[in-house]
Amino acid sequence: MNNRVRIFTLLITGSAFASCGGDPNPTALGPGSGDRDPPMTRVILQNPSFEQDVQEIFVRTGCADSGCHRDGQAGLFLRPNDAANYGNIVNVAAENEREYFLVEPFDATNSYMIIRLEDRQRVGGPMPPGSRIDNIDLTNLRNWIDNGAPNN
Repeated sequence: MNNRVRIFTLLITGSAFASCGGDPNPTALGPGSGDRDPPMTRVILQNPSFEQDVQEIFVRTGCADSGCHRDGQAGLFLRPNDAANYGNIVNVAAENEREYFLVEPFDATNSYMIIRLEDRQRVGGPMPPGSRIDNIDLTNLRNWIDNGAPNN
């Protein structure tokens, strides 16, 4: 193969790989993404921990920020890494649809937090407003609830 063909092949191959960037469900977070530093790998967990995994989702996605649930939006109070968060969501009636609990242990499908995250509510808009959490976070929240929503 002559040099021109090799260079052309390298340019085409490099362009193809460069255009593949931007996974819509990233598994690595890092600097510049608005997430914690250093980069960490996020995976789907069969038995997520409230303290380590669920709280981390609340903080990283902004749910516990001021202007959101840190200020008690929709009757839900979440603080960054606060042990009180557990008692604020598990077996607590949803403000907008009182027949549901925010988190009903062993029943993610009928937990109002999941209903809102999946945009299945009858009142109000989806959470978070203006965006959706990714499948990794949603699955980890569902797994935590379906495992009984333990305070671990």
